[in-house]
Amino acid sequence: MPQHIIVSEYDPAWPLKYETEKEKIEAILEHNCIALYHIGSTSVPRLAAKPIIDIMAAVRSLEQADAAAEKFSRIGYEYLGEFGIPGRRYLRKGGDERTHQIHIFQADDRKNIERHLAFRDYLRTHEEERREYAALKKELARRFPYDIDGYCDGKEEFVRAMEKQALSQYDPSWDRLYIAARKVQSERALSPLVEAGSVSAALLTEKGNIYVGVCIDTACSLGMCAERNAIANMITNGESRIVKITAVMPDGKAGMPCGACRELMMQIDSAGTTEILQDYEIKKVITLKETLPDWWKD
Repeated sequence: MPQHIIVSEYDPAWPLKYETEKEKIEAILEHNCIALYHIGSTSVPRLAAKPIIDIMAAVRSLEQADAAAEKFSRIGYEYLGEFGIPGRRYLRKGGDERTHQIHIFQADDRKNIERHLAFRDYLRTHEEERREYAALKKELARRFPYDIDGYCDGKEEFVRAMEKQALSQYDPSWDRLYIAARKVQSERALSPLVEAGSVSAALLTEKGNIYVGVCIDTACSLGMCAERNAIANMITNGESRIVKITAVMPDGKAGMPCGACRELMMQIDSAGTTEILQDYEIKKVITLKETLPDWWKD
């Protein structure tokens, strides 16, 4: 039977369904998984949508993702390969009445990853376009209740125009920094006394370069934070002006650099204009100066 196209009002349960599925996907992809994102219409609060949870995975290796096809089938997914988009791996759950879709891309496939994130973030912050898109989808669902091609063709022009607008306003720097940090984040033991990699960091310089680092933890006080390793990498390469920085904690969330790292950054550039990512999901940012309002040198 053809897929029945239903556009529902926004459901606050959709993000929770994403989180539940995210845990299953992380367990399958393991170290190959760099980042997972809730994308598509169900990721946009207050947007009507087909109740299908779209998930995008950025991975180290598509070949390793291919090798996990059988594991995905055990939790109900069909592994359909590129399915019309070069460089993608597409999976769906639920057959014609699907409930979830996964889009897997290599982490360095910026074009595909960033167009999805730009489109999502644009809809999250533009109410008028969100209303227009919802109205269009509802009308198309009414006209093509069992014709997915007619439904998709009917919104293609609108989506292409909105994607172009979204990309024109999209700043990819935080997404690129986060992925760069996650690429090097890998907890490992270097010796019985030294571990490294549980926390990672990435910074963007005034010249537009990205430098990364991981933490080094020792049995005494000789360790080094990921942020300071990234800063040392930057200085080694002849730069000293940090525009943005993010630290990624073991749970994959952005975290605040420690006091020593913030002090080092402030001594390098006392203007304190460096932006620090506090929350990657909502792109919450604070300046270095705001974290040290009573800096001793002022």
